[in-house]
Amino acid sequence: MNFFDNIVLHQSAEHIQLLHYLLILIKFLFLPFLSLILVGTFISLWFWKKGLKENNHLYIQFAKDVIDIFTINKSFGLALGILPLITSILIFAQLLYKSYSAAIVILMTALPLLVLGILLIYILKYSMTFNELFNELGLTSQLNDSVQEKLRKFSKGSNQLARRSGIIGFALLIVGAWYYVSAVNSAVLAENWVNGNHISLLFSAEAMLNFIQFLLVAVALAGATILFVFFYWDGGRKNTTEDYKNFIKKFGLTITLVSLILIPAILFINNLLLPKTSYSGAVFSYLFITIALIFFLYHLLYAISKTSNFKMSGQLFFVLIFMILVLIIKEEIVVTNSTKLHSAVLSNDFNKYLSSLKGEDVSKVQGRSGEEIFNVICSTCHKFDEKLVGPPYNKVLVKYEGKMDQLVAFIRNPVKIDPAYPPMPNQGLTPTEARNIADYIMNQHMKSTEKK
Repeated sequence: MNFFDNIVLHQSAEHIQLLHYLLILIKFLFLPFLSLILVGTFISLWFWKKGLKENNHLYIQFAKDVIDIFTINKSFGLALGILPLITSILIFAQLLYKSYSAAIVILMTALPLLVLGILLIYILKYSMTFNELFNELGLTSQLNDSVQEKLRKFSKGSNQLARRSGIIGFALLIVGAWYYVSAVNSAVLAENWVNGNHISLLFSAEAMLNFIQFLLVAVALAGATILFVFFYWDGGRKNTTEDYKNFIKKFGLTITLVSLILIPAILFINNLLLPKTSYSGAVFSYLFITIALIFFLYHLLYAISKTSNFKMSGQLFFVLIFMILVLIIKEEIVVTNSTKLHSAVLSNDFNKYLSSLKGEDVSKVQGRSGEEIFNVICSTCHKFDEKLVGPPYNKVLVKYEGKMDQLVAFIRNPVKIDPAYPPMPNQGLTPTEARNIADYIMNQHMKSTEKK
């Protein structure tokens, strides 16, 4: 964290909002790629092992095709995997600056796991290619016995390399993906920024359910992508047998449908577990759109199965991609809402930093009004007559009646008092701003008590 503390820049409210928009784009590049390479590796390893054991050339061919489809080439691994991951870490470092959140540490742990995992999967891809080449050369009758023996050894070696790199790569990817999802989830749980440890965050119910949600979406995307590439892209794959086509149709439809059936339940549970500060009308709107798109995907899957028109796999793929985008936007709104209070602190720090660059005496700047500070910062966690993240003002301000200096001092340097509530973060207010907000909330408190 000290490294990032030294390189992060002061951010205005507008810049912070821009970072959230940029994070949506980064996730839209990174998460589908991670989903495909993770699920694709599992499918490829499973059918590769099964094909060799049963001497089933259809399974072996499918294993090779799947890993070729999902890895594409090394440039895609760099552009869609490694670079977006590093960029997202830098963005989170900016957004969570001075928050003491464990998210950055967890993300930094995920980085080498995912990078090494991606590299090993590309070794799996090329090892399978060499294995196929050695096997084809070994079938050539013109080669003498010694050359064929060497080719058999090369084939066996490439097979072992493919299996080992695939298993280790998949293990690194699954752990790295779990760490990544847990890190994003920990950014939402602001109450655990100070007291939460890495183990509790990784094994929290919220993190585990979000990881299950990620896996289900990943499986659905993998199934839709298989159907899309084999039956829609560039007119569909040519020179494939009917048995192979039927196998792919059944497999692709099955894994896509099963995963999509389970996703809505996980979505609802995850939303129920969100802290109150994460909720907003936009969150529920995007959740509704996501569910509606899932039901539309059910309709498409039924139509494809009923009519055997697999050209519709193009519609299935693009609707699913759009659903993933909507879900990413919804999740980013949750992060934005959860970090709203901290973003206000960072924005205030930026204003003070800007004032210092202009040569202004920050302590003498009048600052924002109490009402403005309440609406922008305090209202996120406090209401006057009901419990939110923090206690209701009408309950705690009673002890500060006639003690305004103590209230101002607490606002400027808050400490944890009630164990039933998370600690209030320091908002970085100037003395004048602290006095303004203290006067405002006390006046509102006195007015509400007079009415009673």
